Amino acid sequence: MKQPGERRTRGSLRPRLLALVAVPMLGVVVLAGSGVSVTLTSARDAQDAERSVTHAAALSSVRSMIGQETLPSVSVAIAGDVELSRMVGLPEVQREPLLALTLKQAQAARTATDAATARARAQGVSPSLIDSVTSQLSALRAGLDEERPDTQTAEGALDVAADVYRRYARVSAQLTEAERAHIDDAIEQGLDPDGVVALEDIARISDLVEAAAEELGQFLAANFAAEGREAEQHAMLLADRGAYEAAAERVDGLHTPSLRQAWKALQPSPPVRRFERALGSTTLAPKGSAAAPSLGKVVDSYRDGIARDTALVSLLDQAADHAIAVTGEQRSTAIGTLRVVVGSALLLLVLALVLLVAVEQSVSRPLRRLARDADAVSHGQLVEVHESGPTEVRTVARALAGAVESLRRVQGHAEAVARGELDDARLREPLTGPLGQVVHASIEQIVTSIRQRETLQVELAFQAAHDALTELPNRAQGLRLIAGALHRAQRASATVALLFVDLDYFKKVNDTFGHAAGDEVLRTVARRMQALVRSGDVVCRLGGDEFLVLLEPVESDVSLVALAQRLITAVSDPIAIGDSTVRIGASVGIAISSTGSVDADALLREADAAAYRAKTSGRGTAEVFDEQLRRELAERADLEAAIAHGLVAGEFLLHYQPVVSVATKELRGFEALLRWDRPGHGLVPPAAFIPLAEQSNLICELGRWALGEATRQLAAWSAADAGRGLTMAVNVSGRHLGSPRILDDVADALAGSGVDPSCLVLELTETMIVDDVACTDRLRALRGSGVRIAIDDFGTGYTSIGQLQNLPVDTLKIDRSFVASEAPGHQELVRLIVSAAHTFNLAVVAEGVEEDAQLAALRTLQCDAAQGFLIARPMSAAAVEASCGLGARAMSSPEAAAPA
Repeated sequence: MKQPGERRTRGSLRPRLLALVAVPMLGVVVLAGSGVSVTLTSARDAQDAERSVTHAAALSSVRSMIGQETLPSVSVAIAGDVELSRMVGLPEVQREPLLALTLKQAQAARTATDAATARARAQGVSPSLIDSVTSQLSALRAGLDEERPDTQTAEGALDVAADVYRRYARVSAQLTEAERAHIDDAIEQGLDPDGVVALEDIARISDLVEAAAEELGQFLAANFAAEGREAEQHAMLLADRGAYEAAAERVDGLHTPSLRQAWKALQPSPPVRRFERALGSTTLAPKGSAAAPSLGKVVDSYRDGIARDTALVSLLDQAADHAIAVTGEQRSTAIGTLRVVVGSALLLLVLALVLLVAVEQSVSRPLRRLARDADAVSHGQLVEVHESGPTEVRTVARALAGAVESLRRVQGHAEAVARGELDDARLREPLTGPLGQVVHASIEQIVTSIRQRETLQVELAFQAAHDALTELPNRAQGLRLIAGALHRAQRASATVALLFVDLDYFKKVNDTFGHAAGDEVLRTVARRMQALVRSGDVVCRLGGDEFLVLLEPVESDVSLVALAQRLITAVSDPIAIGDSTVRIGASVGIAISSTGSVDADALLREADAAAYRAKTSGRGTAEVFDEQLRRELAERADLEAAIAHGLVAGEFLLHYQPVVSVATKELRGFEALLRWDRPGHGLVPPAAFIPLAEQSNLICELGRWALGEATRQLAAWSAADAGRGLTMAVNVSGRHLGSPRILDDVADALAGSGVDPSCLVLELTETMIVDDVACTDRLRALRGSGVRIAIDDFGTGYTSIGQLQNLPVDTLKIDRSFVASEAPGHQELVRLIVSAAHTFNLAVVAEGVEEDAQLAALRTLQCDAAQGFLIARPMSAAAVEASCGLGARAMSSPEAAAPA
């Protein structure tokens, strides 16, 4: 609870320390940032101006080279044309040498121009401008280099020469415009006074260079003017001369002394003076007259003009170099100022950080270390607590260290429990304090729970490996024990034996006395068998009424048979169940491992096969697995493979036996009977392969195929004989009914054929319906879908007539043995079955009718339907269509239904 006057503080100490430095430093950063911004702007402006001047100088160099290329190019145009050469007074004998010379000079000038253009591109001048200049020069040069027909008139010849000059002049004008634009950009950067003065000098000299170029071009045009245009060209020359002189006066006022001195030295140079005299002597005299200058003089004057322009360009380059030096110095000064500002700011920051570190070392660091230790402890890390810093911090650290020591003792208890060392002496040591007492009590409770869990795990492991009823090892554990014994026998070159014990008459005990009595019988049998075997041998319960005895090592075959007989005798002794006594028996199969065999499943199959032979040979005996049984197993495996292959290869087919009304002989439907047309064996009877198929999932595959084929055939017949409402009965095995997939198989067959569910009859035996509750539930589901259920061979099982009202069935099929029998008792039983079935609204079908008297007796008993050889044998689908007359309502005669 907060006391009066107490204030609560939140947050870390480091932000407060940082705030002490951050406030003054913020002002320093703002001031430094402002200075840096101004200095950076100045440096960038100087750099941009320097770049603009550099570009202007590069363009001036290109323009100068183009000016030097113009004269030889125009000369090539003049010397290359006969008419123009004649007009300017060039003798024919001199024309070819002059043409060769001017071509050489033009090529050299082109090389110099291209080099200047490449330098301008490398210095970053606009690529589009350089590309445009290069493209125009390439086109112009290509026109000069190609051969042209001589012009026919003087005016045409002059136009050719003038066009060459004008095209060069346009390129120079484009460069001059771009050059001036760069100079203007440099002036706009806002440089200091020295930089502005340097740029103004560049601008003045650039104007002079441009005026000189215009003047030189106009001088050439005036000397080669077409007849009648001399006055016009002379007037334009005078105007360009005036522009040049005005630009020269401005250059006289250059600010830079070195540039003024260079300009004064350039004016009295011989080329300049000669060119000015040539300008003054230019007349309006017609070409070829005595007053007109000769071609040689014009060319010499033009060269002097080129020399003057080149000198002016050099002056411009000197001005550019000076401007670049000035702007570079300004940029360097700005960068130096920037470094001073940034250095000062960094120095202040370093001083502030030093102060912060000093405070942190003395106060903040010990607190942070203590906070880290406390955080680690809160996350379960019992670290060593450091004691340092001011007195208050040390006091808190000592208190935390004491708490950590107590937690270490708790950790010791927990580690002992985690390692499973429940008898560790530390667990019996009490912990101090109220919290320690609670923790100690909790640990004691955890230890108790762990011990109970271990006990439960042992029990669960035992249950997973043992039969809950007899506490013997179960099938899975038995297979593991057999595999282990076989591996030990392989290493020791010994043998292992299995005794497969199958109880006889055990089902009768269940049916008579109930399942509780059956469980007691199984427990008694287990105790008796365990009492007869050796201490190292193992008795297992495989499931149901099947047991297994594993023996290792094996003394002799004789001893195995003797043990089997003792087991049979012990199992056959009477067993007391309450006030009653029951007797069962046993059939035993013996299998001995072969040398080196480690296949537990194979050895178990051999023992099972021997027990099956003992059971079929009279029960109560023992049989040893031998070569004959091995051959039988091999044949059985081959037969299973052949059945599986036959399903894939389409070797199975259905025969159909008609079912007719007893009263009218009208065709009611068919029973589908499975047949196997095995290649090399012919038509195999069902008894030869159905029992084997029922021992594996092959019977489910066969049943699934039969359902689909039978319903498909019924759909075809129903379509051909609409309105009759024929039914199709299909036998379903116990294994297939026991599979949850039976519901999907029936639904798929009906959906695939489109047959109405009420037309499909599933035939099952009594034991399948009565013995298995799950099977009964599936039958109810099938019947709920509309499918009819029939009990096949009724009367041969254990179903009482009173049970009929509770079974999910629609039809009873009386076994053929009752129909064929002439015993009075059997006749009365048939009467009773028919009467009871009708009482419970069940239909009755008699099987195996082979005589007229039998059919007459069934008619007297009001039996609903019948099937048998008297009516028709099972036939192929084609035979049914040919013999049964699907268009008729009744079977015509037994002869009409001959077997297929």
